Amino acid sequence: MKYTIDKQEGYSIIRLHEEKMDSAIAPKLKSELITLHAEGISNVILDLSEVKYTDSSGLSAMLVGNRIMQQEGGKFILACLSDHTSKLIKISQLDSVLNIFPSVEAGVADLSE
Repeated sequence: MKYTIDKQEGYSIIRLHEEKMDSAIAPKLKSELITLHAEGISNVILDLSEVKYTDSSGLSAMLVGNRIMQQEGGKFILACLSDHTSKLIKISQLDSVLNIFPSVEAGVADLSE
């Protein structure tokens, strides 16, 4: 899995450098989210600007991130979703569960409120 983590005061941004978030990527992403949580990070922005395709494994990783960050009163934010990923989330009726923003900056602004 190709990605970068930008650790800031109060939150971290994970940028996936992959075109697909599928069964090859999702377990590694879940592991990284659990590691960040164990380090005491409770606010994460997942930048999906390079991801064109997501499957159910990718959705599962998003839900794991959402659940573990909320346990500590934090937020798990998805930013820059492709049309495909956006439609998958809507079809799965998870758009009311997940925090979705059009840009990383909008997600950061939400955390700052």
